[in-house]
Amino acid sequence: MSSNPSNNEDDTPKDPLSEMLERLMGGNMQGIDPQEIAKAAGLPNDPQAMAMMMQQVQAMFAARSEGPVNWSLARDQARRAAATGGDPSVSSTAKREVDDALRLAEMWLDPVTDFPSTALLGKAWSRAEWVEATMDTWRRLTEPVATSIALALSNAITEQMPEEMKSMMGGAASMLQNMGGAMFGMQLGQAVGALSRDVVSSTDIGIPLAEHSMALLPANVEAFGEGLDISDYDVRLFLAVREAAHVRLFTQVPWLTGHLLGAIESYARGIHIDMSKIEEVARDIDPSNPESLQGALSEGVFMPERTASQEAALARLETTLALVEGWVDELSAAATAKLESSVALREMVRRRRATGGPAENAFASLVGLELRPRRLRDAAALWEQLRQERGIAGRDAIWQHPDLLPTPEDLDDPAGFSKRRQLAESEDADVDAALEKLLAGGFEPTADEKSQDEDAPPAADDGDDTSSGTSDDGR
Repeated sequence: MSSNPSNNEDDTPKDPLSEMLERLMGGNMQGIDPQEIAKAAGLPNDPQAMAMMMQQVQAMFAARSEGPVNWSLARDQARRAAATGGDPSVSSTAKREVDDALRLAEMWLDPVTDFPSTALLGKAWSRAEWVEATMDTWRRLTEPVATSIALALSNAITEQMPEEMKSMMGGAASMLQNMGGAMFGMQLGQAVGALSRDVVSSTDIGIPLAEHSMALLPANVEAFGEGLDISDYDVRLFLAVREAAHVRLFTQVPWLTGHLLGAIESYARGIHIDMSKIEEVARDIDPSNPESLQGALSEGVFMPERTASQEAALARLETTLALVEGWVDELSAAATAKLESSVALREMVRRRRATGGPAENAFASLVGLELRPRRLRDAAALWEQLRQERGIAGRDAIWQHPDLLPTPEDLDDPAGFSKRRQLAESEDADVDAALEKLLAGGFEPTADEKSQDEDAPPAADDGDDTSSGTSDDGR
């Protein structure tokens, strides 16, 4: 196979590698022999194999990136993954069914929560529409760790590249620096696309991925109900109640979205990439198999063991996620009590949220973070306890401020929450009262302070020395 230099007047078909490099380098192939590059890189000499590789590799190089991670490529890959197995447009019938279910869900929630309705219009999304609506949030959640991995990958790849290939790549060297970001973008997109085939709503994983939206994915709702001896209507309505409860909570508690996303971002920023594993993988890269590095990414091989601070951050995050899911779980059960299938559907959702699916596990491996409410049942029991003790309004008032949220200790002992809170509030009230009294000058000297004042020597005055009458001789 001979090389074909770039020449707009030459109609001779180019081999795949020449064509790819010409596109990447803007037609400037002068002094570069594709076959030498292929030989140095260990690429296959088979035109058909090269043609297959070009589709994957060219996507990594060709798309421009605004930073270390190619988010445009991640979005495109997510849409392709979402379409795997088909992603038909939502029919008018499905849109009407989702709209009716969400409207009824809002009505059923009104008597069981103190939070008012959001007045949002219900939406029915395809998987691709879910990807588009949520991708900006995925970027926000994963950017810290994604950037670290992308930079580490590009540095390791550059260091491991043969010297002869570095010199021959010339003007394309800058593109190689984006290779790590492109690879991570592709893998992240694959994970998000896979999630789009699992989630049934905009808040299915417990965080508002598409803020100010209330939506169901009809195709996934239908898949959720497959194999169950429950009507499609009941399944759709139960999941609609959960979606409406999530959205109502995040809408009526303005600080909650920032609190959750901020905790996730802080956790991600604290992740340090294991450079030794990066270098090890870079040494073992098979250039003829672009999927080898993607496989390493999906297995989370670059994530080191969590530090103590990371474990603490994860515990705080899991507690908040559990409180959100527990509140939604408790409200959904109350709102759907009239559904005969409610108990079975509630248990199914609980198990699903506690264990996660393959797509959620793949995402956790990629970014080192599990968005899973492990203590959902404990949190639901706590919210039920608070409703019995304080009523609906008193229970929901706990969401007024993050400092009021229950702690892991409260999840351990729901029945003791109110007693512990009353004790803490009493101590705070005593401190506030003492401070206010001190500032107002209302404190009387104690007995000890009076005694010290009486025993203190009088001010120096020679004429009054004999009038004290407090010495031992004078008693």
